[in-house]
Amino acid sequence: MAATTKSAARPPARRAKVAHLPEQSYGRPHAERAAAGRALRERSPRRAIAQWQPSPRRGDAIDLLVASSAGRIEHLIPIRYGRMMANPFAFYRGAAAIMAHDLSFTADSGMNVVACGDSHLMNFGGFATPERKLVFDINDFDEASVAPWEWDVRRLAASFVVAARANGFKAADGHEAAWSAVRSYRENMVRYAEMPVLEAYYEYIDLKQLVASGTDEEMKRLNRKRIRKATEESAHLKEFTRLAYQSGTRPRIRDDPPLVYHHADQKQQALVHRSAERMMTTYVASLPRERRMLIDRYTLTDVAMKVVGVGSVGTYCGIALMVSGNGDPLFLQFKEARPSVLEPYCGRAPFDHHGERVVFAQRLMQAASDVFLGWTTGTIEGRDYYVRQLRDAKVTPMVEIMKPVNLANYGKACGWALARAHKRSGDAVMLAAYMGSSAAFEDAMAAFAVAYADQNERDHAALVAAVRSGRLEARPDV
Repeated sequence: MAATTKSAARPPARRAKVAHLPEQSYGRPHAERAAAGRALRERSPRRAIAQWQPSPRRGDAIDLLVASSAGRIEHLIPIRYGRMMANPFAFYRGAAAIMAHDLSFTADSGMNVVACGDSHLMNFGGFATPERKLVFDINDFDEASVAPWEWDVRRLAASFVVAARANGFKAADGHEAAWSAVRSYRENMVRYAEMPVLEAYYEYIDLKQLVASGTDEEMKRLNRKRIRKATEESAHLKEFTRLAYQSGTRPRIRDDPPLVYHHADQKQQALVHRSAERMMTTYVASLPRERRMLIDRYTLTDVAMKVVGVGSVGTYCGIALMVSGNGDPLFLQFKEARPSVLEPYCGRAPFDHHGERVVFAQRLMQAASDVFLGWTTGTIEGRDYYVRQLRDAKVTPMVEIMKPVNLANYGKACGWALARAHKRSGDAVMLAAYMGSSAAFEDAMAAFAVAYADQNERDHAALVAAVRSGRLEARPDV
């Protein structure tokens, strides 16, 4: 992971080049790598991280948002804008493309990693590993690609300030939450720099232990209850009760328009089902051989479109209902894998298939990944997809009920998880040496986070104005 010769503030020109995976420098002596990391402060002083002023070349935020909607399902795009209009926090969650554009103007140290690309605080959470342990980790990799490591840290830090404001916290509380997240990132990276490579690689964040370490007894009780609920019965049986029904001998997915729906035209729906069967063949081929034997025990019975998230609204996403010979259900989620928002500025990741890019990043960055994680290609329009279980003991953060102390503690967990993910592709020694042993790095990142939260509010206001003027159409889910 060597420094590049690029200027610190990169212009947002589109690049046709392919971004290479980060160079692995672990073969070099520890002291040499540490010295190289410290030397990168000359290229990008840590104090420069704090600076945020929109570049004179910054694109119009609404134009960038509209461009990111290109190719999405037309009748769902107003729902996307409706969700983003709700408040600046909802806007931030859907504005990864805008922030990637903005980050292309910021200084970076020249070290690239396999980056999440959309590392806001809602893209972290708990889930079950194949060994049925509950872990805390990053859980969204749609925008993952090769990019400067600072971009993930900046997006994470700013998300805490934006969330704190959405909760009505004092300005100091938002700053503290962002600062805590970045300090945790730095301190854990320093720890990884001194650990044996395999010990660092194998580490995971135990969700139950994380909850137990909290200081708010009321929140601990709530989280323990949520963990019990997530693990006490099969996630797929719960989803079957909620999302499906028995139609004769064949189970079917329940329509709940506009969020879950089949095509009204029976011929079109039949075409979709046949396409899904062909996609399953390609998907199964993407799995390791031992996993193919598992998925072959299930048969596809139904497929439907499903609107998810904020940033993904309007992309081609859906759910497939599988049933085994024993009659037990398995829900798979297929999501369109579009080009990463990082690619116009950092180059295309070295994968011909965007679904493979997402799967690679998830398997690399997570401590443990879904056994059904794979990719496929749509047979109707040739779109790239990745596939995973719909839910598996998933525990999402309840940011809206957090107190300031909860948000700060959650920031520490997210910072830890991001550091754990970044050291899988980056050199922890160089990263730790660049950040140093003082609070200079977190001070600068927290200052940036506050300034960018202000920018996010201006962009959210621009969206509201665009809808009111009729420039964009927005509507609620129902």
